[in-house]
Amino acid sequence: MNDANPKAHAAPIAGPADPFATGGCRCGTVRYALARAPYVVHCCHCHECQVLSGSAFAINAVVETECLTLLAGTVAPVAVPTHSGRGQTIMRCTACQTAVWSHYGSLGQKAAFVRVGTLDSPALCPPTVHIYVRTRLPWITLPDGIPAFDGFYAGRDVPQIYGAEGASRLATLRARPE
Repeated sequence: MNDANPKAHAAPIAGPADPFATGGCRCGTVRYALARAPYVVHCCHCHECQVLSGSAFAINAVVETECLTLLAGTVAPVAVPTHSGRGQTIMRCTACQTAVWSHYGSLGQKAAFVRVGTLDSPALCPPTVHIYVRTRLPWITLPDGIPAFDGFYAGRDVPQIYGAEGASRLATLRARPE
């Protein structure tokens, strides 16, 4: 999926034969499929995610953009500034404005951060890491056994969080030209 074009994106004709997961927007116009499991699932407690989601945190399943297929509907990019200065592009259903996925920072269009709440089965993607916990709401209790970081984790933490396969997938993405 090439989201570098600022215009809305319409669905292709077919998706993967046996997707890892499917999902869609609130009104059902947008449908998508993930061809494989995410290489990491972030539960972000930063203030920006709290405001943008209208909730206590955002949960994003991160996949290579080519693993995400738009099956139905149209999504439109909405550019949003971030504190890092790199910004994010939120892909929203053009009918109901549900945020379905985003492209963030240094990975740009190469990775899609899919909103776990838009999956048909959100339980498929529990968080593998909690980030920006220094700004988590005080009534949120973090689970034992899931890595948690005051800010964003360091590169040295990737193998522990992502596992060998996930770390390899991220390295492959980083090596690709934009």
